[in-house]
Amino acid sequence: MTQSESFSNSLYTDQMHLAERELSAFIAAVAELFGADQARMSVEDWLDESGLIDVSPRSTHQDWRAITIAASLRLANRLNVALHRQRSLGASTTGTQVSPIPSSNCFDSTLVS
Repeated sequence: MTQSESFSNSLYTDQMHLAERELSAFIAAVAELFGADQARMSVEDWLDESGLIDVSPRSTHQDWRAITIAASLRLANRLNVALHRQRSLGASTTGTQVSPIPSSNCFDSTLVS
């Protein structure tokens, strides 16, 4: 194996570890906040988004966070649709449960004078 091939394999291995870590953190957060069903769908979203990026095989940098953001947008859209269905039907008939988003990081509007 040449030094160039070794370097290329090392970059590929590093990128795979970064991708695995990013996907794992994203799915753990989705599972904690919205449950296992949403986490399973979000895995597919993340993988779909990762397949949409245009990357040269020799690229030394991959923006895994951008993929997570795109998959998060899909999740938000899915939850928004489910919430609107629940409101328009008066009850959930789709089997999709939408958990409230914890507001610990949200600004409390009651503090505004």
